[in-house]
Amino acid sequence: MARKFIALTTGAPIFAVALGHAALAEPKTNMMHQWAQGSEAAAIAKLGEMYEAAGGTWEQTAISGHTSNTLAKLRSDVVAGNAPAAVQLKGPEIAEWNATGTTASLDDVAAAEGWDDVVAPELVAVMKPTGSWVAAPMNIHRVNWLYSSPKILGELGLEVPKTWEEFNAACDKIIAAGHTCIAHGAADWSDTTTFDSVVYGMDVDLYRKAFQEADIDALRSQGMIDAFAQLRKMVGYMDDGINGRSWEQSMTMTMTGEAAFFLMGDWTVASANLAGFKEGEDYLCDQTPVNWGGNGFILNADSVVFFNQNDPDYVEGQKLLASTIMSPEFQVTFNVAKGSIPARTDVDLSVGGFTGCQQQGLEDLKASVEEGTLVRSMAHNMTVLQKFRGAMMEVITEFVADDSISPEEAANQLADAVELQS
Repeated sequence: MARKFIALTTGAPIFAVALGHAALAEPKTNMMHQWAQGSEAAAIAKLGEMYEAAGGTWEQTAISGHTSNTLAKLRSDVVAGNAPAAVQLKGPEIAEWNATGTTASLDDVAAAEGWDDVVAPELVAVMKPTGSWVAAPMNIHRVNWLYSSPKILGELGLEVPKTWEEFNAACDKIIAAGHTCIAHGAADWSDTTTFDSVVYGMDVDLYRKAFQEADIDALRSQGMIDAFAQLRKMVGYMDDGINGRSWEQSMTMTMTGEAAFFLMGDWTVASANLAGFKEGEDYLCDQTPVNWGGNGFILNADSVVFFNQNDPDYVEGQKLLASTIMSPEFQVTFNVAKGSIPARTDVDLSVGGFTGCQQQGLEDLKASVEEGTLVRSMAHNMTVLQKFRGAMMEVITEFVADDSISPEEAANQLADAVELQS
């Protein structure tokens, strides 16, 4: 039985604005998401706890694996007339589902709570694809983090590399000393996360044309060939055990000094801290190399999209869930647990348990916006539609696995794969 609204007296006053007019309803939700394990599962559990503390009945459907799994389940439910109340979706998928007319408007809650004034501007257009709020942003992730082993760098007298040339030079010394340079796990999204940072760090404009616009000429360009050549070098700096290795295992290799570098988003910070590793002692966090100087930020963001419901309990449950997600309390609790930074710009990261890496992420985000170098992540489904992203990922991960494919062939395959999906 769902809790009645009387339970709201134990929650934050913010929820009363969205829900006070429907005191007879018993808010409930079933949220579909991909966070099935590790720090991500722990973070989503906190949302459920806060939702229930505010008076709602929480249920979740966790679908592990690829984004395509979630999208397939969502399509099936919508076609069957059983659209879920809330779904974790990103970037272009939000706009695509909004265009079907099946998403629910959050404008009343957003207006009452002033979302337009506090949500990071880079996310507002994504959450409001046609001018109406249909999604609530949970966080901002940074994809282009380079984690380094202080143990190995100190042993060899190396600095954290700032450019790809410096990175390659450092790897040559690390390999010569008998260490693994890059810790990596075999997964298409891990391969593509690494390539995200490579293309971006070599040419921001190429990244925008190729990965945000799926421009065929850019995908087939000399710049993309050069990026694949850099990726080929990096594969050579990895060890032979990447097949079957998870990203968490790869992370641990760097944290324990078995490998020098690990390229991965800031969810690594949450997992590392959860495992007992210490920032500054077991690992350093810096942006991945850029050849163009300045500050870079590849943005990824988790968000929850709401779908039209007929049951009043689910309708009120959507308002409660949206309000819970956007509350400063949740933005702190969730992002400290997730390793990301809040989607709200009015949260103070100097308190509440945010790490130095997270605080640095916020400063770099601000600098990147100022310098005009901010991009959204192709690897993490923030730019092109899933059909284009999936085609790109397949080519990139095949290139990593098969050293007989030349950079020129890979760039042409990348363009051909996207062209076939157009």
